[in-house]
Amino acid sequence: MVLLIDVGNSNMVIGVLKEGKNIAEWRLSTDTKKTSDEYGVHLLQLFSYNNLSTEEVEGVIISSVVPYLMHTLENVIRKYFKVKPLIVGPGIKTGINVKYDNPKELGADRIVNAVAAHELYKKPVIVIDFGTATTFCAITASGDYLGGAICPGIKISARALFEQTAKLPDIRIEKQEKVICKNTVSNIQSGIYFGYVGQVEYIVNKMKEEMKKYDNEEAYVVATGGLARLITNDSEVIDELHPFLTLEGLKIIYEKNKE
Repeated sequence: MVLLIDVGNSNMVIGVLKEGKNIAEWRLSTDTKKTSDEYGVHLLQLFSYNNLSTEEVEGVIISSVVPYLMHTLENVIRKYFKVKPLIVGPGIKTGINVKYDNPKELGADRIVNAVAAHELYKKPVIVIDFGTATTFCAITASGDYLGGAICPGIKISARALFEQTAKLPDIRIEKQEKVICKNTVSNIQSGIYFGYVGQVEYIVNKMKEEMKKYDNEEAYVVATGGLARLITNDSEVIDELHPFLTLEGLKIIYEKNKE
């Protein structure tokens, strides 16, 4: 078995791969205050609940945008799984060509998503990852990572509105039936939700225009991340929802580097 771990700012997505198939997928809250033993206990409980044995884990791959957790997670893997983890970073084989001004600046999560998109679709792709931040990534059919855009995530936007105003309440993000609403809570929900849908569609359409000089085929748009489903239902530019795209990318990168 292979353990796949993607560490985001808010959530940690974990998958277990056996004979090329995902047999378990979990989400944990990212917490830099937890010790390696606390994370170890969580993982042991998840393995036990799913009738999986840690002794069968022969490899582990980790991508992370939270540097403070890397030492903790490496200790977890060495102590509880008895293997040396593979870390997504400089020098690792990915199969894509990063065209960033400084490739070292590119987050591991975006690299992993790009690898998955390129290998799965074999066409120009735009990946939108709805997480703590919302990231847009453009990948050509030949596997060139062109770059992208980063926006504040939906929850960050809503939280900032609450924290920076005197009277507006903290709200749960929900879709309203109409844009014009008649109370403060639904007004905020309407503005956040439909504003975000509009933002996504504008950015994607602009990216498609810019990508035309690289490929004759229009870019395919894939959404992933914890909040992807919320926006996908109303967006006309998103072609596919793939909630565990990052785990697919980790699986592909592991296979390219396991030797």
